[in-house]
Amino acid sequence: MQTVMKRNTAKFVAEALVVIYMGSVAYAAHISGIYLLLFPELAALSHDVITRPRGKWASQPWRMILTPTLTATLGLFVSRHVSYGAIALAAVALGSLLVIKLLRSAIAPAISAGVLPIVLDERSWVYPAAIFGGLVGLVALLLLWRRYGPRMDYPSTNEAQHSRLVDALETESHDRFWVIALLAFVLVLGLFAEHTGLRFLLFPPLVVMAYEVFGHPEVPGWMARPALFPLVCFLTGSIGLFARLTLHATFSGVALTMICSVGILRAFKVHMPPALAIGILAFLIKTPNFWYPISVGLGTVALVVCFWVHRYLQSHLRRNPTSESGYPHRNPLRFDH
Repeated sequence: MQTVMKRNTAKFVAEALVVIYMGSVAYAAHISGIYLLLFPELAALSHDVITRPRGKWASQPWRMILTPTLTATLGLFVSRHVSYGAIALAAVALGSLLVIKLLRSAIAPAISAGVLPIVLDERSWVYPAAIFGGLVGLVALLLLWRRYGPRMDYPSTNEAQHSRLVDALETESHDRFWVIALLAFVLVLGLFAEHTGLRFLLFPPLVVMAYEVFGHPEVPGWMARPALFPLVCFLTGSIGLFARLTLHATFSGVALTMICSVGILRAFKVHMPPALAIGILAFLIKTPNFWYPISVGLGTVALVVCFWVHRYLQSHLRRNPTSESGYPHRNPLRFDH
């Protein structure tokens, strides 16, 4: 009983700390006028590393600062020289993947940092500096939390399962050609976004979620019912829009968004930290309207459908390891465990 109480207390304190940190960043953004401090993936990173201080992302604190800062710089450079379009989005996504690979980083939200300036048409060099500042603050908070916070060594069965699933999604993929599936998804959905004018069909956190599910289709249970994932993202996007329009980018607005988003993910049993970034993204849109959550929902539907097709093709190829000629068929989507 005492262990359960300590565990629940530690978890409550950790999540309260995340809400306070994100609210403080929002306050700093509101006071300074530098709203880019509210880098959406900061919500995903802060929740994951504070609630799981021994997790995969938390084990790379300095890469957590460096990787998104470099990809943000890359994305801003492209945004300053190329107009919005599917090719630009795919090129930045590929460049961000190369940065992650070269740094041997597990920080997938760095992809979102690269894509974001293109989607928002951001051209100020304040952007990578703002991301750097927010992440430095998060790493400082993480180090203090590890040293002085309550021990979180005895998670419940559900929490342990959640941690294993998230760690599995954050590891390097064993699939050799998953990048092709990811870039094809970005390119095709980017074309739809470009020609419909609905830029948030391919919202930046979606690319991170695609990175995780395409790279790890063998990981079961990232959501109890994946068919409901578009609804989850629509709800978190709607909460962010509501808070943005009523409370604005203030401590209370961002805190409310974080609390509701965490509650929604928990209610639907979603093990996907980047989904927490969706609500925060609404605070960076200059003139947000109801098309934002609708676009988010439609984009997520596309991801779920593509994920199912990708997983079906993988299972089909694994069941048919030989070609018609009778020679072994080299499965380009095979996992080398």
